[in-house]
Amino acid sequence: MADNSFSDGVPSDALEATKNASNAEKLTDQVMQNPQVLAALQERLDNVSHTPSSYIETLPKAVKRRINALKQLQVRCAHIEAKFYEEVHDLERKYAALYQPLFDKRREFITGDVEPTDAESEWHSENEEEDKLAGDVKNKVVIAEKEAATAEEPNPKGIPEFWFTIFRNVDMLSELVQEYDEPILKHLQDIKVKFSDPGQPMSFVLEFHFEPNDYFTNSVLTKTYKMKSEPDQADPFSFEGPEIVDCDGCAIDWKKGKNVTVKTIKKKQKHKGRGTVRTITKQVPNDSFFNFFSPLKASGDGESLDEDSEFTLASDFEIGHFFRERIVPRAVLYFTGEAIEDDDNFEEGEEGEEEELEGDEEGEDEDDADINPKKEPSQPSECKQQ
Repeated sequence: MADNSFSDGVPSDALEATKNASNAEKLTDQVMQNPQVLAALQERLDNVSHTPSSYIETLPKAVKRRINALKQLQVRCAHIEAKFYEEVHDLERKYAALYQPLFDKRREFITGDVEPTDAESEWHSENEEEDKLAGDVKNKVVIAEKEAATAEEPNPKGIPEFWFTIFRNVDMLSELVQEYDEPILKHLQDIKVKFSDPGQPMSFVLEFHFEPNDYFTNSVLTKTYKMKSEPDQADPFSFEGPEIVDCDGCAIDWKKGKNVTVKTIKKKQKHKGRGTVRTITKQVPNDSFFNFFSPLKASGDGESLDEDSEFTLASDFEIGHFFRERIVPRAVLYFTGEAIEDDDNFEEGEEGEEEELEGDEEGEDEDDADINPKKEPSQPSECKQQ
């Protein structure tokens, strides 16, 4: 029988390999002639060649050593920045003391404990001149009717439902308020912000002052936000300012049957042995704004929180920060809605608002200050795990 394993002295395996290589080469040539394949390969090569990490890896050891020195300097910068934010906190405390007498008078006007003088009540609107002209014409005709109407007009004490109206106006807060919360919030008389004392760990406290009511005996409900202003040893470059490390609420002394943070449900239970059924009542958590005073605790035992808990803590601090930075300092403008209109005017993401700026357009230097405003020290927007 003839042996076919050799042909002209060449093994058949070698011939098969040569044939496969030739086919692979032809296939490669066909693929490389495809413009779409070439474009995809080029894009991948471009991405790889231009990543910062890949570039750093190509540098000589001497240059890498100098980069490490720059990182050391950057860590020192982060620690100096942390000191800067500590001094900002001291300034906030100083100026809070200057604001407080004005806020105390605001409360007196709201509650009706003090009536503002004519001078304190005077306010010039933007349309004052137009209003004055129209008013002069009308006054000549209806002055007697206006006097009669003023005499009959009700004069409630202070500014009724001042803070409750703010809750209703601000979406972030109204989303938390249930219908059964509303009668309670109508008793809210004031919200104050208090900063930690000098030498104490950085924190601030929100105080919600209530008049006597039928729901709880507390006159003040508090929420404390504990903060830190120091770079993380494991990741110092992530430091961007003070961050929350924990949140503490307070116990609410609810009057009997008035606790809106729980609800009573009826549940049927079946006996395993006898098969009999009984109905029991059980209290379960209930959605309410007043859960704000029973926050989740940031885990301090090294265990990470689940995603839902992290989101809840982040939302909690965002609300606390909003009370501190916006609601309390500008309460009257959130009551009238003017601050809400201002906030809406600066919302991003609206279609048609983006504009591409060419580098050689006229007026680039003049507009540069508007395009790149100096960034002010920011406060954290997230409640993080300690």
